[in-house]
Amino acid sequence: MGVSDRIRVEREGRVAVVRLCRPEKKNALSLSMLERLRELAEGFASDPGLSAVILTGGPEFFTAGVDLFDPRYADLANRSLSEKRIIMEIAPKTCRAWEALPQTTLAAVEGFCVGGGLSLAVSLDYIVMAESAWIRAPEIDWGMNMSWGTLPRLVRLIGPARTKRMIILGEKITASRAFDWGLAQWTSLDGQALEKALSVARMAAEKPAAPAAMTKETVNALSGALDPLAAHMDRDQFLLSVLDPEIVQRLAGFAGGKDRQ
Repeated sequence: MGVSDRIRVEREGRVAVVRLCRPEKKNALSLSMLERLRELAEGFASDPGLSAVILTGGPEFFTAGVDLFDPRYADLANRSLSEKRIIMEIAPKTCRAWEALPQTTLAAVEGFCVGGGLSLAVSLDYIVMAESAWIRAPEIDWGMNMSWGTLPRLVRLIGPARTKRMIILGEKITASRAFDWGLAQWTSLDGQALEKALSVARMAAEKPAAPAAMTKETVNALSGALDPLAAHMDRDQFLLSVLDPEIVQRLAGFAGGKDRQ
């Protein structure tokens, strides 16, 4: 199955829906999928007939996060530092491409959204969560830093203390708590997150596109002006972390089949 089958795009007038379709791996994000998501974002950015984009998964899960068994990740130890840094930039570039979209963007989350799924979701304008959905960042538990530019985006959304609760303590954030914290902007009945996101997207599609895009660009520039100062070391912190013998042991446990959620 090719990457185009793993990521499907549907179009309804001025609204596009991008669906992660890798159910046998709980929609784990391979590097090829991340590259495809970036390509899609770059194409959307130059489409004047598009007003809103929704990223969603399946009825049981949004995504289990990055696929650490992707061959290019698994082979990192055998690559030069320069090659490692290039590979580790694939995901952050995808998040930045989605964040930079001029259109209104939404994540529609059913089930769970883990790790890299959180990183993608907070790169978008809004998050819609079904009432039994939850979000968790297990990176610290597995000895990895939270990367992809996620920390500054989270701090902007929910503040420093709640970001530490999510990332350091690894708390599972339910839909109701996410809404209370401002991480999710809407909740829905189970099975209706996409429909709720579509209703918001259709509302956005009725607005004049240019002033909406200019407003989004200004808000993002103001709120995220310092983000690169916080995120520029993400990839190198990851590469340093995975050299720690304790971390190697934890990742070996993960490879042995332990549940990362």
